[in-house]
Amino acid sequence: MIQPAAATPTGPTGTVTVRVPAKVNVQLSVGGLRPDGFHGLANVFLAVGLYDSISATRADAPLLTVSGPDAAQVPQDRTNLAARAAELLAERHGLAPDVHLHIAKDIPVAGGMAGGSADAAGALLACDRLWGLNTPREELLALCAQLGSDVPFSFAGGAALGQGRGERLTPLEVGGAFHWVFAVADGGLSTPDVYRECDRLREAAGTGSSAADVPEPVASEALLAALRAGDAQELAAALHNDLQPAALSLRPSLAETLETGLAAGALAALVSGSGPTCAFLTADTDSATRTAHTLTASGTCRTARATTGPAPGATVV
Repeated sequence: MIQPAAATPTGPTGTVTVRVPAKVNVQLSVGGLRPDGFHGLANVFLAVGLYDSISATRADAPLLTVSGPDAAQVPQDRTNLAARAAELLAERHGLAPDVHLHIAKDIPVAGGMAGGSADAAGALLACDRLWGLNTPREELLALCAQLGSDVPFSFAGGAALGQGRGERLTPLEVGGAFHWVFAVADGGLSTPDVYRECDRLREAAGTGSSAADVPEPVASEALLAALRAGDAQELAAALHNDLQPAALSLRPSLAETLETGLAAGALAALVSGSGPTCAFLTADTDSATRTAHTLTASGTCRTARATTGPAPGATVV
């Protein structure tokens, strides 16, 4: 568990660095469109071992820089969620948001793995520690929820059920490590676009898209039991993503990526969140390595990464 930041001096360089994980949605059940513009969710998050690092350094004015893969695709102004996190925390404590935030990217950008949300969570913790604010954990989680639906989980890590629009978290027990491969596509997909396509496909199928038309989403008991048991075979049978048809509709080439990973021996495959990253659950480390190699060599994705989950949430390093 991440403890609230203590009011202690920063490191010798006056910099605090926080590591934050990517996530995969092992279940993403989407309710109908609500009057507030959001969809009700039953969102089972699992943090995985792909990380961004966010460094906060005292500065005379706000500054944001980014390095790593696809850094050019990341906004380096106040529209970046990490910059907004620093501003929100500073406003909460009556401070000027004078900090240099540097994001070292390794989580795919616009890939359905909550990289932007992870950066916001990391910026909150890094600034809280840098400024010696000692903000209680529950207040930091409330600020996370103001920033975005996935930000609280990025802060917490591990495994959790997200309800409401995904921000109301219930921690989940996980009985062991699960082995994953993530196939990173060229280019991203817009999460709002994928949700709109989900609504469009539901309307076209005659099932309706409003909250009154679509059943309230609930977590799968079989999936939660598989997580508790650490049983990869049972988890593979229970994986589900309501946004996958919409992601495939917008990016049909993802179907070939999914088929390639399954043919390579993965136990199960699904689009991660809103995509376009594809996630493959495998039996063990060797199978993950083989699947990642096959996917990379196939030309159906830009690269493939093997890792495990669950992973810890935002952590000062």
